[in-house]
Amino acid sequence: MGMSGPEDGSSRGMMSDINVTPFVDVMLVLLIIFMVTAPLMTTGMKVELPRADAPPLPSSEKQMVLSITQDGEYFINKHAFAIDELKPKLAAIIKANPQQEIFLKADGDVPYKKVAQLVALCTEVGVPRMGLVTQPEGTQ
Repeated sequence: MGMSGPEDGSSRGMMSDINVTPFVDVMLVLLIIFMVTAPLMTTGMKVELPRADAPPLPSSEKQMVLSITQDGEYFINKHAFAIDELKPKLAAIIKANPQQEIFLKADGDVPYKKVAQLVALCTEVGVPRMGLVTQPEGTQ
């Protein structure tokens, strides 16, 4: 019979089993759905990013600007540096002033990889705050 209980038959309880077959079916269907949709989620799509006008931030005299030109030249404020000189220079600046924020200014034609390298460099030396400088829409 499908019941279990004491041998003397005094208490007749029902045996409850969980049927896992529907659970396995649902999990297999979900696995197939995720296998089909995962490659679609990783491919890039052409996206035109929104443009917004924002009021300029108040500037201070202690503001530091890290720039990269279209030619690949790196500047801290108005002083040119080679890429390998930037890390020790920025590290010394942050050591002297741990609250120094840096504004990153990159030419529009600079590859994103170089901008990302500068952001990573600033993060590595411990820059507490970093901002990206943009040109307001409609200005030259």
